[in-house]
Amino acid sequence: MMVAPTFALAQEPPSELTPILVTGQARGYIAIDSVTATKTDTPLLNVPQTVTVVTRQQMDDQALHSLGEVLRYVPGVTVGQGEGNRDQITLRGQNTTADFFLDGVRDDVQYFRGLYNLERVEVLKGPYALIFGRGGGGGIVNRVQKTPGAGGAFSNGRISADSFGAWDVSADVNAPIGDTAAFRLNAVFETLGNHRDFYKGERYAVNPYVAVDLGAGWRAGLSYEHVNDDRVTDRGVPSLGGAPITGYRDQFFGVPGVNRTTLEANIVKLRLDGALANNVEVFTTILYGDYDKLYTNVFPNGAATGQTGTVPLSSYTDPTDRQNFLVQANLVWETSTGGMDHKVLFGLEYGDQDSANQRRNGVLSSATFNLANPVFPTVTFPALGRDTVSNVESVSAYVQDQISLGDRVEIVAGLRYDRFDINGIDRQPNPDRPFVRSDDKVSPRLGLIYKPQSNISIYGSYSQSFLPRSGDQFLSLTTTQQNLEPEEFSNHEVGVKWDVRPDLNVTTAVFRLDRTNATTPDPLNPTVTINVGETRTEGFELAVTGRLSPNWQISGGYSWQDARLQGNDSVRLAQTPKQQASLWNRYDATRRLGFGLGVVHQSSQFAAIRTSPTTTRLPAFTRVDAAVFFKVNEAVDLQLNVENLFDTSYFSDAHNNFNISPGAPLNARLTLGARF
Repeated sequence: MMVAPTFALAQEPPSELTPILVTGQARGYIAIDSVTATKTDTPLLNVPQTVTVVTRQQMDDQALHSLGEVLRYVPGVTVGQGEGNRDQITLRGQNTTADFFLDGVRDDVQYFRGLYNLERVEVLKGPYALIFGRGGGGGIVNRVQKTPGAGGAFSNGRISADSFGAWDVSADVNAPIGDTAAFRLNAVFETLGNHRDFYKGERYAVNPYVAVDLGAGWRAGLSYEHVNDDRVTDRGVPSLGGAPITGYRDQFFGVPGVNRTTLEANIVKLRLDGALANNVEVFTTILYGDYDKLYTNVFPNGAATGQTGTVPLSSYTDPTDRQNFLVQANLVWETSTGGMDHKVLFGLEYGDQDSANQRRNGVLSSATFNLANPVFPTVTFPALGRDTVSNVESVSAYVQDQISLGDRVEIVAGLRYDRFDINGIDRQPNPDRPFVRSDDKVSPRLGLIYKPQSNISIYGSYSQSFLPRSGDQFLSLTTTQQNLEPEEFSNHEVGVKWDVRPDLNVTTAVFRLDRTNATTPDPLNPTVTINVGETRTEGFELAVTGRLSPNWQISGGYSWQDARLQGNDSVRLAQTPKQQASLWNRYDATRRLGFGLGVVHQSSQFAAIRTSPTTTRLPAFTRVDAAVFFKVNEAVDLQLNVENLFDTSYFSDAHNNFNISPGAPLNARLTLGARF
């Protein structure tokens, strides 16, 4: 195996950097607090919810380059294939392409999200509509953006390459502007590659950000991000006999030059924070995003007929235009009454989202792929199968009170009202068929925290969320769906959080998540959607993060989940392995030399909801990763990361029974980093 050189600059900003805009504090692998979990600046110890945070340092130590790579080390989260064109995950048995947020604001367009401009990734588990609104049935993933800081200038840069031939170069520059303002620029260019035949791509992004301390407790920030992503769409290998086919790890089942996904995104975010009084603060974010997305794919559409037989193929092309305008305003009031301390949150949100989507089905010169004699077909896309435009307007109001009853007992209680309106026109297959639906929902949240001592919290919580019948991408709303109530999610959770030391914490929780008004195609008429009742996911989670010694940092976790259809235990939910475990270690042997070792384990999982013995089942796997860190001098670091150290053969993820991704073989990435 040949390893190409990689050079990267240290990513940690100088310790004296003072952020103008608050995003949350971290020390090494440990996150101290989160502004997202309660929309107030609250220590994670006092949040009655399972929250996993992957910090910037951990992302850098593991040389992670995609959100999927980050989430693979978070037990309880299953990374999906996303048809080779988007982030898609399953949280506590709930599959989603839309439950992603940027600094607490909805980021629901289907695309691959980068890490170059992030301070941390937060995974909040369980349905909490009070904080996030609709969706988020199993939880949400929030990306926290790097912000400008006063107190010092720095410039970081990185250039890296891996053994597949992919490489990237990135920069992170912070420059104070006088004493009260600062400018920060993050940028990246990367070429993409992996073990799969014909896979390649390019992505570049730039994110200038300016922040100003306006005085009298007021701060403002303006961010603009441009993303351009162009890559091959790869939907993996088919199944054979209820399992992924073996022996075709690198074989491409699309058509070279046809399978492609592109994205051009422009995202503007304005933030204004300020103090109305000593005990009253307001936080306002306005986000406008314009997204132009296209993906075209030829893919396996059925199981292989044999180990050297044929595979049925299908194809389509799918362009989407989306404009998001989102406003979020929060007021936090801290007061004391009757011997109780209150942190009261009042919030308003408004969203206006316009979507236009088409789908053209492909015509293939050959509708099968011969495994014994692989020849790629030609394809055209003459048939318009879907043509939809829609507008979603949403209005939300919420209130939450964090009540401290002395030093030992805290209560978190709140209600949220959501109004969701969708208006659209479906031009295919019935020309100009309008669809409309309005939903009004009230979602509660209740949490009780008992602290036997200041560094331990025992909590119980209950929360709800809902998902309108138009789904998470607003593509269509059939006549039948218009008459069905939204799907609803409710979560009961009991947990313990223990800050063993300021630099080491342990968390554990048990939960039960119920989904009602769940839908499925009618077995007697697959074109009609029917309500099948309720699903349930029950589970246990454990996490340990921090320093075992001054030189040894760890981030690890374990989850056990049982996800099924209520009343029929033989029906199992898709992409929810019963057991997941991960552990990442970094040990600094000397001041200049360190070592990393990681392991990810995942038990078997069904690629789709298991309704019959022929449902494809991905086998369990265990993957070991490793790293070596060397400090050349105070400004330059050299780093080698090896993924799949023992060259294990495995299947990493899936989209359905017939689209399964083979895991990558042994590969390496060398990184050299420097600070100026």
